[in-house]
Formats: sequence, structure tokens, C-alpha cells
Amino acid sequence: MDTRFLGNSGFKVPALGFGAGTFGGKGPLFSAWGNTDVAQARRLIEICLDAGVNLFDTADVYSDGASESILGAAIQGRRDQVILSTKLSLRAGEGANDVGASRHHLIRGVDRALQRLGTDYIDLLQLHHFDAQTPVEQVMSTLDDLVRAGKLRYLGVSNYSGWQLMKSQAVADRYGYSRFVANQTYYSLVGRDYEWELMPLAQDQGVGAVVWSPLGWGRLTGKIRRGQPLPEGSRLHDTAGFAPPVDEARLYDIVDALDEVAAETGKTVPQIALNWLLQRPTVSSVLIGARNEEQLRQNLGAVGWNLSAEQVAKLDAASRVTPPYPYYPYWNGMFAERTPAPV
Repeated sequence: MDTRFLGNSGFKVPALGFGAGTFGGKGPLFSAWGNTDVAQARRLIEICLDAGVNLFDTADVYSDGASESILGAAIQGRRDQVILSTKLSLRAGEGANDVGASRHHLIRGVDRALQRLGTDYIDLLQLHHFDAQTPVEQVMSTLDDLVRAGKLRYLGVSNYSGWQLMKSQAVADRYGYSRFVANQTYYSLVGRDYEWELMPLAQDQGVGAVVWSPLGWGRLTGKIRRGQPLPEGSRLHDTAGFAPPVDEARLYDIVDALDEVAAETGKTVPQIALNWLLQRPTVSSVLIGARNEEQLRQNLGAVGWNLSAEQVAKLDAASRVTPPYPYYPYWNGMFAERTPAPV
């Protein structure tokens, strides 16, 4: 398994990581994702470790904490072999302070995550969303305290806009706090918004992308085809309302291009979609999910080879969209004389 630096941290992570959102199966969203128990999780983790995938990502809100608990139980005796990544700041209880990035919630949330994971430190903690009600100075100060206490090793964000991430970095620089080195972001052939602002910011600020939903919320599994109904077993029947929107005509154009490349390479549609992401700038790790061994082994086949430049160009063309202002002048070449070529 190829390893890459996690942004400008000096710390290396595998090109593929495992997302444990399928562990637990509690609630309307996560029950549709999967209901992996401890024994099944242990087996999936064994397969991952054998393949060199040792980054495991979860969150306190995944199945009301059950995902963290199952992951913690499944890695018992193997803590030194794995990289643990989790997230917090979304609502994780009914109390008035069970949400956000206040000092109270961050400290208590980290302690609770450590308990569920059965460890005394978290390799990567990411804030699950931006808390506009808590001063950024307090957020960064608290996170820095947790790093200095040895409870956290590295910091990241998720679902931040460019200005929110940049303001946080500026505050960290001003006061000498630990900086964010990771951005767990939605990015795929059907969702390329990351490229307009967050990717250039990541290049400038040394922030590595940890990609979630690389198959476009299940739309790039190879099972969705033009003119055909959703397959009976597709989780989109239950989760489409939670998913980022996708233009159907564009989706089918992308699937057609994926099918063409699949015929040329002998690889599956998901493997091609994942490999395309692994060749994008700033991508440190792509999180794959799996409800069973078959899905996991297929996704692991996305590494060890590369799409050709021509195949990448074909997928780029099928998935490209005109970015919004003020980014389109850079994209269409209007400012090309004084700026780098668009991604």
C-alpha cells in the first residue's frame, strides 16, 4: 500500500483508509449504511491490515457512538498497528452543550471518544463542522491544549468552507497553536466542488485531503445505469435525501466514461473512480467503506496501478462542470497569463 504525507505534518498515512460508518447500524441513516458487529469488524480490519490499510476513521455521531465502540473493541491488542481517526462537534446528546466546538464540548467529547475507542490518544481528530457560535481563538486554543496533553496527535476539519479553514489557520499561526493538517472532504467524479477553493487552499496551507464518499454516495458502484431503476439493494433508496445532489444527466455521462475505461483496463467501475481520486492533487487518503469482505477486497483493488493520462482526461471531461464566480475566469483561461492552469 502506497503511503502519503498527511498534509504538511511529516506523518504518513495509507493511500486508502477504512471508513467505519458501517459499524453499529443505529438510526435511519447508519442502519442503511450497514450493521457490522465486533466480530465482523475484526475480520474486516484483519483484511485491511494485511493489505497495508491501517487508517480507520469514525465519528462520535456514527450510530450514536457505537461505531467508535465497535472499532475500539475490534482493534484490541493492535493499537500500535493502527491510525485512529475520529470526528466530533455535531450534536451528540440532548444537552444544551452536547454540540459544537466549545471548550466544554471538545474536552468532554475527546474524553468520551477515548473511552469508547479504548485508547489514551487519537491520531487524528477532525472537527465535523464549523461552529460559528464559538470564537475561533477558543477552538484552536482548546485543540492545542489537547495536543499538548497527549490526547491528540494531529488536527483536521471536515465540511469547512475555505474562509473558515483559513481563518482557523491564521489564528493558529498568530498564537503558535497546532494547525490543521487534514481536511476530511467530500470529493468524487460526481462531486468536484472541492477543487474550486479548498484544493488551492490545501496546496498553499499544507492540508491533506482525506476523502469521504469517494463513490459519490454509492452512485459510482457500477450498479446505476442510464434508463434503469435503482437496484433493489441500493442504499440510495433510504439515504438519497442525505446525499449531496447530483445532476442525473451528468451522472450517466460519467458512468458511460467509467464503463469505457473499465473495458480498456479490465478494472471495475469503483476501482477506476477511486484510482482517479488517488491521482488528484492534495489527496492524502481516500476512505473506502464496506459492508462485507467482497466489497472491501474489490475496493482494495483500486491501488497498485494507475490510469493512463488519456483515461484520466476522458474522466475529467465527462465529470467537469463550470465553477461558480469568482473561480470560472481561472478555469476558462481568462486569467491564465498570471495564474496556474486549472486542475
